Amino acid sequence: MTPDIRKLVAAALAEDLGKGDVTTTAIGVKGTPGKAFVLAKSDGVLFGCDIFAEVFRQLDRKLKIKWRVKEGRSYKAGTKLATLEADTAALLTGERTALNFLAHLSGIATYTKRFVDAVKGTRAGVLDTRKTHPGWRKLQKAAVKAGGGVNHRMGLDDAVMIKNNHITVCGGIEAALRSVMEKQGRSRAKIPIICETQTMREVRLAVDYGVDWILLDHFGPARLRKVVAEIRRIEKQTGRRIVLESSGGITLKNIRAKAATGVDYLSVGALTQSAPAVDISLRLE
Repeated sequence: MTPDIRKLVAAALAEDLGKGDVTTTAIGVKGTPGKAFVLAKSDGVLFGCDIFAEVFRQLDRKLKIKWRVKEGRSYKAGTKLATLEADTAALLTGERTALNFLAHLSGIATYTKRFVDAVKGTRAGVLDTRKTHPGWRKLQKAAVKAGGGVNHRMGLDDAVMIKNNHITVCGGIEAALRSVMEKQGRSRAKIPIICETQTMREVRLAVDYGVDWILLDHFGPARLRKVVAEIRRIEKQTGRRIVLESSGGITLKNIRAKAATGVDYLSVGALTQSAPAVDISLRLE
């Protein structure tokens, strides 16, 4: 558990506690040993065990928790995911905060697995994006990996990524590419150069300027197949390796058709931006 995650847990508890849990205080159970279990009420993929436990541990350092399902594994509705022993007041006070973390992160892992399963048998991997909740990026991206997905950039320092607004402020894609290549140079550090494209002309310019990774924005299956064929031909002729990523408007309904074109990756912002939480509850015994 890293210091930044502990701080996130502390902030989440402070947000929920305010001046104190007046209900738990009123029923007078502080100091009473308590037992509870975590119950899955819907199918899913488990992720977020450590941060779930950290919530209760910050309320009771003597917490004992035993997970019955390993992190990253699928489970069925009705499964007891874990058992806990702690001060009863800590279990009551930390319940919602802990479940918020676990349900959301397991929801991302579960949703990601649906996309990953949808492209099985193709060469394509499923990528996340930077569409994450502020302060949650490490957790959300780890949840994507737990669901079988692949992490794209963690931050702005991971790669040079020329997108539509960069192209706009430079006055066009060629000006943006020229500027990047002049500043990075051929002796640049091993950091990939990615360029977003919307037309075949832009794809060819990106290739000519020597980018490592081409992002194909809102290309349909037919156009994707055309790009893949052309890029693979160039790779054979030159010995270069050019990564192809399909992005924009990718859903569970169309991801299979796009993956079948031969692209390397499909990026899905919804994995972290709008994955539905799984249904999990905490029951005291």
